[in-house]
Amino acid sequence: MSLKLYAKEQMKMLLQHTWLPHVYKKAAEGKIQKGLVIFADAHNDKLPFSMKKMYAEVRALGRYDIKVRCRDFSKMSKPALTKWLYGFMKLYAKAEYVFICDNFLPVSSCDKRAETTVVQLWHSGGLLKKSGYDQPYSVPEYYKGNVFANYDLLTVSSDCCVPVFTRMMRQPEGVVKATGVSRTDMYYSRKFKANCKREFYKRYPEAKGKKIVLYAPTFRGSASEPEMVGEEMVDKAFEGQEEFFLVKKLHPHYESYSGKISCDIPTERLLPVADMMITDFSSVLFDYSLFEKPFVIFAPDYDEYVEKVGFYADIERFPTTVVKDGGEIMKAVTHELSKRGKSELFAFHAYHMGRCDGKATKRIMKLIKMI
Repeated sequence: MSLKLYAKEQMKMLLQHTWLPHVYKKAAEGKIQKGLVIFADAHNDKLPFSMKKMYAEVRALGRYDIKVRCRDFSKMSKPALTKWLYGFMKLYAKAEYVFICDNFLPVSSCDKRAETTVVQLWHSGGLLKKSGYDQPYSVPEYYKGNVFANYDLLTVSSDCCVPVFTRMMRQPEGVVKATGVSRTDMYYSRKFKANCKREFYKRYPEAKGKKIVLYAPTFRGSASEPEMVGEEMVDKAFEGQEEFFLVKKLHPHYESYSGKISCDIPTERLLPVADMMITDFSSVLFDYSLFEKPFVIFAPDYDEYVEKVGFYADIERFPTTVVKDGGEIMKAVTHELSKRGKSELFAFHAYHMGRCDGKATKRIMKLIKMI
């Protein structure tokens, strides 16, 4: 870990154990504001896709006072962030409901009042690489305090995820529930899928009549200092392949850190369009599995990554070809497109995303008594 990242983690601990809980405790002296709902995120300047469906459904009820508090902390100056956090903690102390969809330290930094319901709409589904307290690169061993504290409900995509998320996020029994992931409801909308295709071909008219291949890898290292592996090999594999149209969508952490921008269409709007996905260890493949279309796992550092990071699932048993050599990419793509059986893809989807049936959002709202 770099000195810069270590210093950042120390500052987070200081905030979690001193100033943030002090601000919250003082603001929580009065009653909560019935009907006050917060949607908050620390990685985006606007509402992320993982919360859009829930936001729309809550707003449609017409009886809640909704506040959106989304900012990319990495882009803020220290004075601006301090001011933002102060305002958020005061609002949080009065809220009836708080929705988040990723790591969000302010929510976990205090002794939360029981009248406030915090819902973690976790941004990914399925089981793949180790994370949270199962992975020291995710939460350093020296970190004091639970970064996932104060959740009343943590929503996951399938029954297989419940015991794993309970352990790796150190949740009390019963907090993690297989409700399905709210964001995935959008994939069942015919209008959404039609709009995605129309938008894509307007942006890339030259792709018509070709097989659309989406390359969507994750990053290596930490979210603060991400690295990319294998991109050049994918580019080389598709050189001169006229029947294919390659679309690259790099991880947003890597784009933000490196300044390198790939396709400007959001990942979720590319999934309904792609005929094939190439990824490595990104959980986006579970969202993609809902479309029951073939995918390839390409990771030139596969063996090293498996040993260093670890997995909850046996990737070798996924219904795909695992590629470690860039020279084998095209052979794997051709095989998966022509030979992979639909029944295998369905079984994979059912195991990892079984509760994502297009009705997850309403199911969550009923569970927390919003409707």
